[in-house]
Amino acid sequence: MLIDPTAKIKTLAELKSLLPSAQAHGRKVVFTNGCFDLIHVGHVRYLQGAKAYGDLLVVALNSDVSVRAIKGPGRPIQSAAARAEIVGSMKCVDYVVLFDTPTVDHLLCELHPDVHAKGTDYTTETVPERETVRSYSGQVAIVGDPKLHSTRDLIELILAKFRP
Repeated sequence: MLIDPTAKIKTLAELKSLLPSAQAHGRKVVFTNGCFDLIHVGHVRYLQGAKAYGDLLVVALNSDVSVRAIKGPGRPIQSAAARAEIVGSMKCVDYVVLFDTPTVDHLLCELHPDVHAKGTDYTTETVPERETVRSYSGQVAIVGDPKLHSTRDLIELILAKFRP
């Protein structure tokens, strides 16, 4: 049976009603975030690594405005709606939520996931939201493979190959 990936896209209010019940039944919630503009193998390994820390994986996806602020003009390549559907289509992802802010502190404060997973470009001491996670006794985990893949590099490769 195919699952509609858009059914995994939730609001903060919806997640606030879903996650506590799951946690009360012993399910471990893992939370991660990112832009996920052009999906590459690094993203796949990162999300699979995050899911390995628990039972439910919530992916907070930067909104278009947020991506533009982080990555600059011309980004994102794909709309938030398209990126959310693509991320939601992955088997390891249980829920997707959009956000506009520079960090996900507010989502962590509202949702209290058991684990906040970040990529290997961080250490547990450099994760921006580490104090928020510690404030409710959550865990910070570093997941994925070494940062050898990037959307920026993928865009440059495509441009180089197809530039006249």
